[in-house]
Amino acid sequence: MTITATPCVKDGCLMVRGKVVLTQVPNNIVVSQGSSGSAFLGATSAIPSSRHVFTLGVLEGYKLLCLFRFKIWWMIPRYGESGSEIPLETQMLLLEAREESAIDDGISSDSATENTFYILFLPVLDGEFRTSLQGTPENELQFCVESGDANVQISQILEPVFINSGDNPFELIKNSIKILGKHKGTFSHIENKKIPAHLDWFGWCTWDAFYTEVNPQVIKQGLQSFSDGGCSPKFLIIDDGWQDTFNEFRKEGEPLVEGTQFATRLVDIKENSKFKSSGSDAGCNDLHEFIDMIKEKYGLKYVYVWHALTGYWGGVLPSSEAMKKYNPKIVYPVQSPGNIGNMRDVIPDSLEEYGVGIIDPQKIFDFYNDLHSYLSSCGVDGVKVDAQNLIETLGSGYGGRVSLTRQYQQALEQSTSRNFKDNNLICCMSHNSDSIYSSKKSAVARASEDFMPREPTFQTLHVASVAFNSLLLGEIVVPDWDMFHSKHDTAEFHGVARAIGGCAVYVSDKPGNHDFEILRRLVLPDGSILRARHAGRPTRDCLFRDPVMDGKSLLKIWNLNKLSGVVGVFNCQGAGNWPLEQATKDMATTPSSISGKVSPCDVEFLEEVAGENWNGDCAVYAFNSGSLSKLPNNGHINVSLATLKCETYTISPIRVSKSTTFCVLVNSLRVSNLMNLH
Repeated sequence: MTITATPCVKDGCLMVRGKVVLTQVPNNIVVSQGSSGSAFLGATSAIPSSRHVFTLGVLEGYKLLCLFRFKIWWMIPRYGESGSEIPLETQMLLLEAREESAIDDGISSDSATENTFYILFLPVLDGEFRTSLQGTPENELQFCVESGDANVQISQILEPVFINSGDNPFELIKNSIKILGKHKGTFSHIENKKIPAHLDWFGWCTWDAFYTEVNPQVIKQGLQSFSDGGCSPKFLIIDDGWQDTFNEFRKEGEPLVEGTQFATRLVDIKENSKFKSSGSDAGCNDLHEFIDMIKEKYGLKYVYVWHALTGYWGGVLPSSEAMKKYNPKIVYPVQSPGNIGNMRDVIPDSLEEYGVGIIDPQKIFDFYNDLHSYLSSCGVDGVKVDAQNLIETLGSGYGGRVSLTRQYQQALEQSTSRNFKDNNLICCMSHNSDSIYSSKKSAVARASEDFMPREPTFQTLHVASVAFNSLLLGEIVVPDWDMFHSKHDTAEFHGVARAIGGCAVYVSDKPGNHDFEILRRLVLPDGSILRARHAGRPTRDCLFRDPVMDGKSLLKIWNLNKLSGVVGVFNCQGAGNWPLEQATKDMATTPSSISGKVSPCDVEFLEEVAGENWNGDCAVYAFNSGSLSKLPNNGHINVSLATLKCETYTISPIRVSKSTTFCVLVNSLRVSNLMNLH
């Protein structure tokens, strides 16, 4: 019997490589063949609508991993074994399958050997519609398509869900994203994008240090504090707090009404009074003078500033003379049932009442171009653009959420390309498929909810969610792990994660509140960092295990460098619970230490850096313990870690050259040296 890889429906079952993946597939499900063994799943309906929910079939008996939006802005992982465990707003579904082949070798008593392969479902964009997956209590797998505009309706959709299979889960996701990028033409794979140069330099962000109280004086104090410690950042993000804004709902002398702060709107593209000579003790005449001064005095190479996709959290102020030329108007968000069905968020909930000052989509490029050209003239090198997913709630009357997102995204990318060098754009709060699959140029995006220094139960969730989200995001952007504090109970935990994450390394320390010992492990004397080659992702044996709440699994994250591999091992158990998940046992009952195994084969594609003379063995160096082991590729060593502890392993292939056997190991004094060799 010939088994084809291309998915098909046979006798009411969705088949992949001879395996039944879904049963009870309805007759209205349509399968369209894609390239390289992939396919699209679609459906038909008798009634046109702007939102449909279609059942694909019953899913049972597979280990599964979901990436889903638990709130409007951000994804987290979910693990399970049946359709009922697939949450609303799932944007990636990966299944682990076993492929049986009959082998009669005359020796083995078991004539069936099992080979693991993987099945990937990606809900994507199809025309003006956006797709997500969800499960039901009856283990049905469903997909939801929605336009976000009651006037944009369909009764048939042919390519909303992409399905593919492969033997290597990382190659499967990579190849699938490349197939989709070529087929859809709305986004690009990370390999086809220009990578911003700031990623290779140590940075500082003002947010957790000052929040919206940021001003020139405290920025200078912070930069001087780093300089005094001998570890100066080379890129700076001036976060929220520099813009000229107004809140019509806050009355002087009256207490704050919770939620009104998010209705603050942008008045002008120029800086506020804090950054002008008219401000109290500004120390500079304007933003341009300030940026020139700090670049010269502190050796900064890149200065980014923050703004929201709509200008500010509440958009722009329509009555502002500076904003009128962009034809803004107040509109009121309409949230998707999927978002409301998971965890509601205070920002869109508040803006449902107070509205958003949205710029005419026909004028949005003019707005970005005016803003960015002004910033560039002031010496600003790039922008961090936040609150991007809010656009999905504003599509009514504008052709829907996908159409509006695409207009804003294209205008943003065109403006940043025109006004800044090196594609200097950081996207944030952008984990909806509308944005992900409209990303043609943007090459960096935040990969999880914020680092929250005052939330002890969020620390392990942050590291685990970035690693798993990077499975998808890392094929489209360089995942940004967010800032952290160098002087914090979890500083080493976060520092090691970023050292192996293939990402930017930046902190948000308050002036005088640094741990320079940790920083010097991450940062070279010239302010550069040694960044790994790929997005740091969970090892293959961790993909279907919950590293936060199962009480027994360690999280292992792998990456490659120029001449070696690296594995970071983290104990994320017992320090927090996933949102929307009820803990099955008290965190106090989690073992104080959890054990696992580390192997050279945890590093995918190690042969790519090993060279022709690799003999199959590896030298494995543990950074914290200082142990050095020689292992075959499929060998392993044991590791035991307490909660919120971690260990880093450099895995260096042993090369054989004539009579000489050697490997490359690096100085253990610096964590980042374990990450990369140039």
